[in-house]
Amino acid sequence: MMKSSVSGKNITLTSYDDIFSTDETRTDSEREKIVEIPLSELHPFKNHPFRVMDDDQMREMADSVRTHGVFIPAIARRLSDGSLELISGHRRKRACELAGLKSMPVIIRNLDDDEATIAMVESNLRQRENIMISERAKAMLMMMEAVKHQGQRQDLTSSKNETKLQRADEIVAEQTGISRSKVQRIIRLNNLIPRIMDLVDEKKIAEGPAYELSYLKAEEQEQLLDAMGKYQSSPSVSQAQRMKKLSQEGRLSFDSISSILSEIKKPQNMPKESAEVMNPSPITPVQAIKQEERSPLFADGFIMLPIEPFLKFLPKSLFQNPTPENQEKMTKLFLRMAELYKKYITRKKEQQR
Repeated sequence: MMKSSVSGKNITLTSYDDIFSTDETRTDSEREKIVEIPLSELHPFKNHPFRVMDDDQMREMADSVRTHGVFIPAIARRLSDGSLELISGHRRKRACELAGLKSMPVIIRNLDDDEATIAMVESNLRQRENIMISERAKAMLMMMEAVKHQGQRQDLTSSKNETKLQRADEIVAEQTGISRSKVQRIIRLNNLIPRIMDLVDEKKIAEGPAYELSYLKAEEQEQLLDAMGKYQSSPSVSQAQRMKKLSQEGRLSFDSISSILSEIKKPQNMPKESAEVMNPSPITPVQAIKQEERSPLFADGFIMLPIEPFLKFLPKSLFQNPTPENQEKMTKLFLRMAELYKKYITRKKEQQR
C-alpha cells in the first residue's frame, strides 16, 4: 500500500452543521440581532451634539415606554476597551431611566469613528423633531469632518477631462436632505461665540443675521452683545452685513456697532411710500409734495414726510459723524420737522375746502 503524500494535519474537515445547514440559516446567523443591554452599560456618544432634556416630550416618551416598551432598538458600537457607545437612542435611554426600566433593546454594529459619527448625525437629524440651530450646526460640522477624514473630499483643481469627485459638503447635503449652500451656512454658525449662539437658539437673533455675524471676530461679537444690551435691539440682515464689512475693513468698534443698532428699522409690511421716507431716494421738493398729497399722512405709525426739502437745515456733522448722540439729535429734529409739516399740510387742506 502506498503512503499518502499529504499529511493528515493539513486536512480540514467540514463540520456536520456546515454540511447540512441551508443558505437561509447561514444568512440568518449573519443578520443584526437585537439584544437587551443594561442601561448602565450604555455610554453616550463622545461630544454628542444633541441635548437630552427632561421636558414635556420626554415625560410623554417615558409614559409610553413604561406602558408599551421601546419599539425601535437603539444602535451602539463596541469600543476597543469593550464598552458600548450609543450611536442613536440617547433620548430612548433617558425615557427608560425615567420609566424605571433597567435595560433596553439594542443593535450592536461594527463601526469605526467616522462611520459612527456619520450614522449618529443622520439618525438624530432624521428622528428628532425639535432641533436647535446650535445642535444642527455642531452636528453637521462633525459629519463634515468625518467625511473629509474618510478621504472622500478631493482637490477641486482637477482638469476638465478628469471625473470630478464629490465635495464633502455635497455628500453632507445628500445625506441630510438640504442644499449644499444651506449646509455651508449652518456650519458657518459654529464661529459664533456661545452667548450669541444662545440668542440664535432662543430666536432673539434670526438665522440670516447670525450667518453674517459669524464673520465678526470674537471680541467684536462681545462688543455687539454689549451694544444689544444697551439699545435692547438685535441686528437685521442689512445691519449685520454692514458690521461684517466694517470688520473686514478693520473699522468695526463699539461706537460703530452702537450707531448701526440705534438706527430706526423699517418695519415689515411697511407701505412703499413710508419705505421711501425711511430710506429716501433723490427727489425734488415738488415730487416730495406730490407724493405727500397722493398718500395718507400716517401709515402704520410712520409720518409720510418728504425728507429732501429739509436736509439743508441739518448740520453736515450729523451725517459725517453718526454717533449715538448725533443719531438721537437727528431723530428729534426729524420729529420736530414732521410735527411742523403736519401742521402745514393740515392748514393747506383747510384752505382748499
